[in-house]
Amino acid sequence: MGHTTTTTQITEIVLPGRVEASGLQVHGRELPAPAAGQVVLRMDATGVSFAEQQMRRGKYFDQPPFPFVPGYDVVGTVTAAGPGVDPTVVGQRFAAVTKIGSWASHLLVEAADLVPVPEGVSAADAETVLVNGITAWQMLHRVAGVRSGATIVVLGANGGVGNTLVQLARHAGITVIGTASARHHEAVRALGATPVDYRDPEVYRRIRELAPDGVDAVFDHVGGPGIVESWRLLRRGGTLVSYGTAATKDEEGDSRLPVLMLIGRLVAWNLLPGGRSARFYNFWAGRRRVDAFRARLREDLTAVFRLLADGVLTAQVAARFPLSEAGSALAMAESRTVAGKVVIVPDA
Repeated sequence: MGHTTTTTQITEIVLPGRVEASGLQVHGRELPAPAAGQVVLRMDATGVSFAEQQMRRGKYFDQPPFPFVPGYDVVGTVTAAGPGVDPTVVGQRFAAVTKIGSWASHLLVEAADLVPVPEGVSAADAETVLVNGITAWQMLHRVAGVRSGATIVVLGANGGVGNTLVQLARHAGITVIGTASARHHEAVRALGATPVDYRDPEVYRRIRELAPDGVDAVFDHVGGPGIVESWRLLRRGGTLVSYGTAATKDEEGDSRLPVLMLIGRLVAWNLLPGGRSARFYNFWAGRRRVDAFRARLREDLTAVFRLLADGVLTAQVAARFPLSEAGSALAMAESRTVAGKVVIVPDA
C-alpha cells in the first residue's frame, strides 16, 4: 500500500483564548494528507494534564498564541502514512508526545515521534503513563538517580505524575513518603507509600519524624515558598527535583516569572556546601538535539510501557470523557477531587 493523498474529515477541540473550561469549542475541518515523514494518527485516547489547565489561563511557560488545539500526548492508530514512511505502520497503535494538538479525532504526527504500544495494553491505560510516566521515570532514574534502599518524598502522591512516581520507586526498592489530602490516603497507602496530609500545618515536621536522618530525594511540583521546606528535608548528598510551580497557578501576571525565580533559587542552592543538589526538571530540555531527545524518550517510555504490560504499574484512569465533552474533562481534572488521569476518548 502506497502513501495516501486523501484528506480526512476531523473533529478537534479549540482553545479560543483565556476562557473557562466550558469555553472550549468543537470544530470540524479537513486534515490534509500526511507530508513526507508524517502519519495520520486516529486518536484512541488522549488526556488532561496540568499543562492544559495552565494553557486555559494563558499561563503555560511557552504556549502558542490563541486560538489553538490543546492536547499534550496521544495514543492512536495510524490510518495513513506519508512519503518515506514505512507503510507497515498503518493499522498499528502508537503513542506520541505532541505538547499541543492531541484533542482531535485525527492528527498529523512525525513518524519519528511514534513509540509502539505493547499488545494487550489498552489505549486509555497507555495514556495514563505517557507524559506522566516519562516524567516520573526520568526524574527518578535520570535526574535524581535514586538507588534501591533510599527514601524519597513525593509531593502530590495521588496526582498523575505522583502516583506513577510512587509505583516506579516502590518497584525499584525505594521507601516513599507521599503527601496527599486525607481522602486519598488509602489510595496512596495501596500504592505502597506512607501518606502525610499536605493540609496539615505540621506536614514537614511529620515527614521529619518519619525520616529523621533526612531523605535522598524530594520531588516537588508545587514550587512557591514551600520549596524551602523541601530543600531542608534532604540529607547530605540528597537531590531536590522541582518540576513545576503549582503554588502560583492562580496568580495573575507573567507566567514565566515564578519559574525563573524558582530556577534562580535552585541554582543558588547548588552553590552551597553540604553535598545537596537542586535540579529543575523540564520535559523538553535537550529538544534541540532532536535525535538524542527522541531516542531517550522512546527508551524511557518503552521501559514504562513494559512495566505496565507486566502489571508492575497500575494505570489510574480517573474518568473517561468523549472528545466533544473535553470541556467537562478539563473541569473535572481541575476540581482536584480525582485520583489518576482524566482520559479523553473518541466520540461514539
